[in-house]
Amino acid sequence: MRVGFIGLGSQGGPMARRIAEGGFETTLWARREASLEPYKDTPAKTASSPAELGAASDLVCLCVVGDDDVREVLNGESVCSPVYPGGIVAIHSTVHPDTCREISKAAAEQGVSVIDAPVSGGAPAVEEGKLLVMVGGEDEVVERCRPVFATYADPIVHLGPLGSGQVTKILNNLLFTANLGAALSTLDLGESLGIPRMRLAEVLNGGSATSKALGSISMFGGTVEGLAPIAGALLQKDVRHAANIAASASAPEGSVFTVADTALESMDHPR
Repeated sequence: MRVGFIGLGSQGGPMARRIAEGGFETTLWARREASLEPYKDTPAKTASSPAELGAASDLVCLCVVGDDDVREVLNGESVCSPVYPGGIVAIHSTVHPDTCREISKAAAEQGVSVIDAPVSGGAPAVEEGKLLVMVGGEDEVVERCRPVFATYADPIVHLGPLGSGQVTKILNNLLFTANLGAALSTLDLGESLGIPRMRLAEVLNGGSATSKALGSISMFGGTVEGLAPIAGALLQKDVRHAANIAASASAPEGSVFTVADTALESMDHPR
């Protein structure tokens, strides 16, 4: 399978490298030439445009930031039309499931299949081949992509039809954000009771109350001030998507949204 990859950021770049070094014919495209520079030591080729990348690929992987970026690349840059009928687009970005369905409807007119395959774990997990991939799409299409995903991911979880991967990733990020809010509230309470913030974080990280969210806060001195520039806008986007999905399903938002809002407010107004 020939693979095209667009989105060579801190997450997508290591994924593209693993695909190229895993023996798949790989083509890369980026808006800035400098973004391609780190991959000159790999077997990957480069394309001068998204359309050229699409024409050279059986599977096009996207790992751009959000919904508008996905639309711009796939619609504005005409990636799908050069992909041969039977080709696949995998959306690794975390976006609203309706965006994937919208893209899929347009791609189907070109004979191209779309799956959603958001990821979790970050660059370290990619380098270990342990990234988590949450996939939504038709069984046969997902299975065709699995060997490519296996170059950087384990586990690869097929969750159901198109959009299922996005729903799952958005719920994952909602809970992570709520865990941030709960951890911040606990550290604030401890501080008000005279327990040094980082000492409390040390204890919580070593006990049954530990979480990845608490670990992230501890890395930045017990606040989200350092985390906000990295993840703040992305988590806000994903919590908005979660609220929209809950509303469309007539599901109660529940207290998880209230706790998540605590973290988002802290990111907007860091200590």
